[in-house]
Amino acid sequence: MSKSAVHYRREDQTGIITFNRPERLNAINAPFLRAFMSCLDEARTDTVARVVILTGEGRSFCAGEDLKETGEGKDLATWMEEVDRLQEIQRLVLKLGKPLIAAVPGYALGGGCEFAMSCDIRIAADDAVFGFPETSVGLTVTTAGTKLLTRLVGLGKAKELVFTGAFVDAETAERIGLANRVVPRERLMEEALAMARIIEERSPLALKLSRIAIDQGLDATFEQTLELEAAHLMICIQSRNQADYVRRKLEKMGEG
Repeated sequence: MSKSAVHYRREDQTGIITFNRPERLNAINAPFLRAFMSCLDEARTDTVARVVILTGEGRSFCAGEDLKETGEGKDLATWMEEVDRLQEIQRLVLKLGKPLIAAVPGYALGGGCEFAMSCDIRIAADDAVFGFPETSVGLTVTTAGTKLLTRLVGLGKAKELVFTGAFVDAETAERIGLANRVVPRERLMEEALAMARIIEERSPLALKLSRIAIDQGLDATFEQTLELEAAHLMICIQSRNQADYVRRKLEKMGEG
């Protein structure tokens, strides 16, 4: 029985999705995309998991398109199916309903960099390398990466990175906003799990609504954002567990 190109497991209340083609630097092909979509759906429906970590096995997070397979030739129907799956992955990430943390070792290139940018938070190993080599092989960014990159690093820097295909190291990625923080490679999963544990202590409902508000607020007017936030607050107030979180907070403050 062949191994899955992407697999899902849970550690306590943290779901972990791992790219699992280390012999190809976790490069993207059709089985990889199908397995990734399945894992995202599994993470979404896992009622125990409150936070999800996305990472890669071996020396790389995801090196992007598997150029060896691409070089052997793909017909138009195959390309169209791949694009559909790549873009559906972005939709599945948006529908995840839980914070998604990228723990990035080694290369995060092309589609792999887009997968990292799709996450809410990016923790990079000190050997991480980010970049968009698409134009060098006659391809373009596909998974809403042009939008995500511009939001993270600004218009001018986004165009520079895409047009030149320049790779950036972990320290530079942190400086320009492509990574939230950089940690030693050997502590990458430890740091990602530590952040997940902090987030897990918060209300799942409040986290879900906050994630929606932040994502939608980027394209909403000021008034639309105010309306959305007010509606979310009312949902939280009417939820059955909101009072429990207040009580826990007061107990921690010594006022319970």
